[in-house]
Amino acid sequence: MSTTNMATTSNYWEDLRKQARQLENELDLKLVSFSKLCTSYSSSSSREQRTRNSRSDSGGPSQDNMLVAMTTELEQLLANLTAVNDKMAEYTNTPGSSSHNAALMHTLQRHRDILQDYTHEFHKTKSNFFSLREREDLLGSVHRDIESYKSSSGVNNRRTELFLKEHEHLRNSDSLIDNAISIAMATKENITFQRGMLKSIQTRVTTLANRFPAINGLIQKINLRKRRDSLILGGVIGVCTILLLLYTFH
Repeated sequence: MSTTNMATTSNYWEDLRKQARQLENELDLKLVSFSKLCTSYSSSSSREQRTRNSRSDSGGPSQDNMLVAMTTELEQLLANLTAVNDKMAEYTNTPGSSSHNAALMHTLQRHRDILQDYTHEFHKTKSNFFSLREREDLLGSVHRDIESYKSSSGVNNRRTELFLKEHEHLRNSDSLIDNAISIAMATKENITFQRGMLKSIQTRVTTLANRFPAINGLIQKINLRKRRDSLILGGVIGVCTILLLLYTFH
């Protein structure tokens, strides 16, 4: 093979590698955006609310449309990268590349591994997104059925709600009456106990009052006996003094 042909084939290989790297970089950015969009979809409000918001938005695409468009774009990028890898594989089988076949096969395998990782990540995120959307559709359908049932049986629900409220009021009234009766019984018991205590105190006071006259009489008798003993002692002392004086002067 001539030098010109070798240079041409080498340039062709470099062009393929450049295309592969460009597609890989673009896929990496798109997959990150796709994953973030799916995450925001899962954490947003209900599907009907999202639909209303997208309709009220000023001509902008809805979140669902953005996800579908990004899915199509990622599938196209993966297909393009697969085609580039196939061309690189064909180039490694050309007779002129046999001298560098080991290095070329190593580079090709690395690009194939990157393609496989991106493909796996894309299908995983896509599967999670569609599963979530199916669940949201099912929940939305159930929600609509519930709303329809509520609207069709609004009168019955209103009556049932009133009956339940009235029943709750009656239960609250019974509870209040029971509490009032309990308080009254406790008050009665306290009053009875206090009345018994007052009777006991009154009995003790009466007993003490009855004992006081006897004590006063006893004290008076003691005082009288002391006074009498004092008089007797004074008389004895006076007589003895007079007798002593008479004896002294005579």
